[in-house]
Amino acid sequence: MATPVAQMRLTPEEYIAFEREALPDGEIIRYEYINGELIAMSGASRAHNLITVNISTALHSRLSGSRCETYANEMRVSTPTTTSYFYPDVVVVCEKPRFEDNIFDTLLNPIILVEVLSPSTKVYDRREKFAHYRQLPSLREYVRVAQDKVLIEHYRRQEKQKSAAIGHQDWIFTDCQELEESLPLTSIQCELSLQETYERVVFPD
Repeated sequence: MATPVAQMRLTPEEYIAFEREALPDGEIIRYEYINGELIAMSGASRAHNLITVNISTALHSRLSGSRCETYANEMRVSTPTTTSYFYPDVVVVCEKPRFEDNIFDTLLNPIILVEVLSPSTKVYDRREKFAHYRQLPSLREYVRVAQDKVLIEHYRRQEKQKSAAIGHQDWIFTDCQELEESLPLTSIQCELSLQETYERVVFPD
């Protein structure tokens, strides 16, 4: 769940320092950051956690031995052109990872971002987050996964290279709604099985 923090606006430098500050008793609270505003990320549901682990495990296995790295939950991603920071549920990077500084906790060049949708955040993930993510030149695929039903929404960046369209980029949308389907992830040349994605997940009646 994402919730704005009332009356708390920080500069990007203050936000990063705030995020890295140790909290008492080992408590961890993560915040996303959009143009000075902090957005608190609350705890995830069982289904959300299962889906995140299932996807990150599957991608890590498929990409074993390649130059790609997979992160789950804790890798912060920066969108410098919009001065914002986010915590995607799963992140894949295939070029040499580039970080904001030498702490190596803020990634600049993801190739795939995955968000597991919650009832309270699906509008935020579908609209505002994607608007920021689209500004990342490295990003090739954005995946949104429902946790209350079988549904994966997929955006793939297509670059046009002809005539006046040079430099223009479109996003191609597809979705999968059956457990028997697999989602092609063309940027990393593998597929994500919906059966694996939703393993052990129990849907509401």
